[in-house]
Amino acid sequence: MSAALAAGRRFLPRGYADFARQLLIWFGFVFAYQGARGLADRNPSKAFLDGWRILDFEQRVTNHVFELTLQQFAVSSSVLSKLVAWTYWNSEFTVVGLALLWVYLRRHESFSRFRNAIIGANLVGLIGYIVLPTAPPRMFPSIGFIDHHSNGVVQLAANPYAAMPSLHAADALIVGLVLSALVRRRLWKVVWLVWPFWVCFAVMATGNHFWLDVLAGVALGSVAMFVVYRLPVRRLIAKRL
Repeated sequence: MSAALAAGRRFLPRGYADFARQLLIWFGFVFAYQGARGLADRNPSKAFLDGWRILDFEQRVTNHVFELTLQQFAVSSSVLSKLVAWTYWNSEFTVVGLALLWVYLRRHESFSRFRNAIIGANLVGLIGYIVLPTAPPRMFPSIGFIDHHSNGVVQLAANPYAAMPSLHAADALIVGLVLSALVRRRLWKVVWLVWPFWVCFAVMATGNHFWLDVLAGVALGSVAMFVVYRLPVRRLIAKRL
């Protein structure tokens, strides 16, 4: 017992109690996500109507379905197809969770703002899923999209009508910008700066988001970061002046 307490004091910045509190916050969001999924699932007709509206808007603006082109490009290579699928399923909870854990343990002074930006963006996104349930591109096979969500476990875990806004894009933006600022090696800074672009490509190439969903997600992530980080940035500028 004493060895466990000593390890907690050594590796956990604020001890076991604070670490447990952060875990409760994170898993509380996971349950909230599933709750929002259940509410969004109740109105599939509205979700498909909203999906058609986005398709109609995109075609009127660009005269092209870019998401279909990206998916066709991705499935042309088995390696690329597996990479974008892995990215879609892991960029949200897995990568975000590990990023939060790393910042908590290694850059603890930056953790609270990072956590608040993630949670703030996701809470607004969950409200969007309830108010504006939207079917993703993969649910429109008549246009040519392919639905790779055939696994029963995958279907159980996924939110079928959570396309608008793209929380994958919002979280990737926040994670990418924050970690690129916190890591020390130049290579990793570049990797994390590229991360949001790769995730945005992956979610469209897998047929899970329209580019309008991605744009809304990027806007959401940007607003969340502005709200959370604007005061520290102002203080930093004031000190330098």
